[in-house]
Amino acid sequence: MTRPVLHDYFRSSAAYRVRIGLNFKGVDYASRTVNLVASEQQGEAYRTLNPQGLVPTLEIDGHRLTQSLSILVYLDQRFPEPLLMPRDPAEGAHVRAMALSIACDIHPLNNLRVLKYLKHQLRQTQEATDAWYAHWIVEGLGPLEAMAAPRSGDFLFGDAPTIADVCLVPQLFNARRFNVPLDEYPTLLRTDANAQRLEAFANAHPDKQEQVQ
Repeated sequence: MTRPVLHDYFRSSAAYRVRIGLNFKGVDYASRTVNLVASEQQGEAYRTLNPQGLVPTLEIDGHRLTQSLSILVYLDQRFPEPLLMPRDPAEGAHVRAMALSIACDIHPLNNLRVLKYLKHQLRQTQEATDAWYAHWIVEGLGPLEAMAAPRSGDFLFGDAPTIADVCLVPQLFNARRFNVPLDEYPTLLRTDANAQRLEAFANAHPDKQEQVQ
């Protein structure tokens, strides 16, 4: 297999998820930085790879894959061990619901293009922008804690990582960047701490990537 290429940005939550997934599956890959702050993702060259102008894009097996959850599902099917999704349909639906609550309900409201729009087009102050960010984090994490707690173990579902944990860890990283209090979410915090002890998660951390501002 030709070495996969991940078009990446160190602080992108979506790219962080895919880094974890690649590491978890033991896939060696090359990383190419797309500087989101400098809006490189909007350039013509990158849009030929990803018409949405978003990261990540993963070039693998002759394909160009976009959207982090779609990429994670591909990786789970292409490299089935260790699994990121339970085989049981009901258990899989529960895990997907937790993952989607982060990737579809929390993250899109707080990603960089939304924050830029709030500050520049809508002329919101940094204080107002930070309050927006914290509000949607809290709105999402409370229900996620309630969803996860009854069936959690070391991780959000049982004692092995799933796609839900892959989504959680980057989201908590961002929550801490914006000083969002997390003490009310013991299940989420326990999961995050256990995940960070695994090389697949630890090596995907933004601090271990190329730092481009």
